[in-house]
Amino acid sequence: MKICKLLASLALCTALIISQTACTAKEKEPISDTQYDLLNTTCTITIYDMKETDAQPIIDEAFELCKEYEKKLSKTIEGSDVYKINHNNGQPVSVSEPTNFLIQKGTYYGALSKGRFDITVGRLSNLWNFSGDNPTVPSQEAIQDAVRSIDYTKIHIEEKSKTDNKPQKDLVSNVWIDNPKAEIDLGGIAKGYIADRVSDFLVEKGAKSAIVNLGGNIVAIGSKPDGSPWNIGVEKPFSDRSEILGAVEVKNKTVVTSGIYERMFEENGVLYHHILDITTGYPAESDVEAVTLVADFGKSVDCDALSTICLMLGIQEGAKLIESIDGVEACFVDKSGNIIATSGMTFNSVK
Repeated sequence: MKICKLLASLALCTALIISQTACTAKEKEPISDTQYDLLNTTCTITIYDMKETDAQPIIDEAFELCKEYEKKLSKTIEGSDVYKINHNNGQPVSVSEPTNFLIQKGTYYGALSKGRFDITVGRLSNLWNFSGDNPTVPSQEAIQDAVRSIDYTKIHIEEKSKTDNKPQKDLVSNVWIDNPKAEIDLGGIAKGYIADRVSDFLVEKGAKSAIVNLGGNIVAIGSKPDGSPWNIGVEKPFSDRSEILGAVEVKNKTVVTSGIYERMFEENGVLYHHILDITTGYPAESDVEAVTLVADFGKSVDCDALSTICLMLGIQEGAKLIESIDGVEACFVDKSGNIIATSGMTFNSVK
């Protein structure tokens, strides 16, 4: 049985390329740093309107913030909030405000998607192990057993009242799942949440022209130093990252791309991708290869969830959903390479 991992690292999964004009003599050189071991992806933060002595410490602190959130939200880091919930046999666990917020956000999108997006998919995603070195197709019996454990409505949250002067971010809640076999996986929304929080941090520190790119979750803070919009290039799915389908121009927006090519493997001539249909336990089937969402600043977490939902729904139902939500637009790439955009989306095709 031969397994071919087509994309060995999430460092290669970013479907967005930022095209910048060269700095003029009057503009500051951008200060940029990249880390390859955060959030199972490549994370890059770039500040354009500060000198290096000011920007670099802020970027360093922003990466530390990423690590702090990862320690709370990861399902695999022992001692994280999510790990403790998944290993406490259905008993209540005290969790931090970020975890509480994301679990509530996850259940909201579970209801909006009529259960297609479900953060209790943990056992199933563990089975497929798309992030591992040698993923393989699980047995039918194991898949069906994992599917039976999926049900976000079994999550319970008991919020503790604020009785002291602790800041809001330090509040904790009790969380438990009625089904002890169920496991929470926040991978479908955590990266967007962290991108939002890091962007807020940069703005608080005075950045007015910056880019946060957490493996395809891009937040464009402000505009380019000359006041022009950022050009975010949308890469052709399954390309070598040099083929661009087009670009979107944005100022102070979040841009999120999700695609079936991000994590996948081939077994016996069949391609298996990481967007799982929780009703079958197998990769979801639709006419979408990739979708790019554009929304207001602070909405990367929402775009994270919505992009995954759109990959499951397909173009017709996905576009209908996006059209019903204020402040969010999308462009879909179908399996023939065609681009279909929602009514408010301005997409500049290279064709």
